[in-house]
Amino acid sequence: MFGTSGIRGPVGEEVTAALSLRVGRALGAETDRVVVGRDPRESGALLVDSLAAGIRELGTDVVDIGVAATPTVARAVAWENADAGVSVTASHNPPEDNGLKLWQPSGQAYDAEGRERITARIEADEPELRPWNELGEREIADAAERHVDTLVSGSEATLNLDVAVDLGNGAGRVSVDALVETGCHVETVNAQPDGRFPGRPSEPTAENCEALATLVAEGEYDLGVTHDGDADRMRAVAGNGTFLSGDALLALFAADAAEPGERVAVPVDTSLAVEDYLAERDIGVTRTPVGDVYVAAAATEPDVAFGGEPSGAWIWPDETLCPDGALAALRVAEMAAEEPLESRLAALPSYPIRRANVEVERKRDVMASVETGVLDDYDDVSTLDGVRVETERGWFLIRASGTQPLIRVTAEAREEADAKKLLAEARELVESAR
Repeated sequence: MFGTSGIRGPVGEEVTAALSLRVGRALGAETDRVVVGRDPRESGALLVDSLAAGIRELGTDVVDIGVAATPTVARAVAWENADAGVSVTASHNPPEDNGLKLWQPSGQAYDAEGRERITARIEADEPELRPWNELGEREIADAAERHVDTLVSGSEATLNLDVAVDLGNGAGRVSVDALVETGCHVETVNAQPDGRFPGRPSEPTAENCEALATLVAEGEYDLGVTHDGDADRMRAVAGNGTFLSGDALLALFAADAAEPGERVAVPVDTSLAVEDYLAERDIGVTRTPVGDVYVAAAATEPDVAFGGEPSGAWIWPDETLCPDGALAALRVAEMAAEEPLESRLAALPSYPIRRANVEVERKRDVMASVETGVLDDYDDVSTLDGVRVETERGWFLIRASGTQPLIRVTAEAREEADAKKLLAEARELVESAR
């Protein structure tokens, strides 16, 4: 029921008010106070109402912060002295989808144990409903102002940058307010919250954010910032209009956050260039399964200073264990104020990386066969998330998609020819297993 990013799917099919009610009841059974918030999707109000009803039926109070960025919801759990939080969001998914993601007071998403516990309660379907005079209360609150204040108070510099911010019709207004409060001159794009995402698709990829890159390149801007629908992700555009790859931004953030001898947490599909760049600075890398919940778990280790995913999820554990797009926007602005991003990019190595998808009907069976073959044929193998093989030429990763009937294949090397060969090797392993 719960993937690493919570429950997600088409509204009216996989995600319904009935499901939201049952999740609320399961959560209410083990909490006394829960924060809820949502992104601007059309179905969000319906799902929040059913979720809140289920929570309250178990006698638990609800703090409803309305339309809010997911990191605002995650942070508000501690601010409101609550036991849990729920974001009603499908993050960067298309407008027909929605979902629910659960948060702990630490700001970390529910881990596997928590997700399994809630799932077991839902499947048991034995809620102990309270009588009319013991129902939980529902109060309306606003956490956005405190989020902005927290970010601004943690910033060490008064910035004087011209920044273009593309909110993608999502819930990321906190970023704009925080940048303005720190002295930036901000121009917004797609700033009106609209769950239909009319300005551009919600996922902040280079392709979807071409208009922002063009605006920055042709205008007098120092930086461009963009978010997905719930603003847990952040991607950036350098002052010359270059849209930074996720790996490049990960390397820059990690080098800025970590001291020599410390480590950063990254998923298994992160570029080799990140590891090489950080190794020059005596910063180690801890690889995790793909998913911000795993990166956040690794970031709790005492010598891990930062965690990030190339998709745009960035975690500073000293601040919060949730990916906070607004915090990332402020940090990248601080970095740009010290040295332009286009100048920083020049120091990064760039290696050819190749990706492919293979359609399959039985992902688990295919992956089991792939793993057996790889362990027989290769020496340096990790099965942390899928199968990752290290070779003298580079590496390849074979892993099942979490949401589609696909096996995803990634290969990277320091030379173009080697990257192509490794991708071909990996694809052949999948085809043979299929």
